[in-house]
Amino acid sequence: MAKGKKVSEFTVRGEPGEEVVAAMLGPTGNLRAPALKVGRTVLVGFDEESYRSVLLG
Repeated sequence: MAKGKKVSEFTVRGEPGEEVVAAMLGPTGNLRAPALKVGRTVLVGFDEESYRSVLLG
């Protein structure tokens, strides 16, 4: 999860907790954009380094 220049990383097993859900939602209550699912990894928000790492391995 990227917020501005801050990147938060969560490991979720089972149902995501309140902290994870809150980090994924914007101020209007909608999912932050962009949102991308690659395999079991979900990227929410944009951080170029994170996208490169996940998409290019």
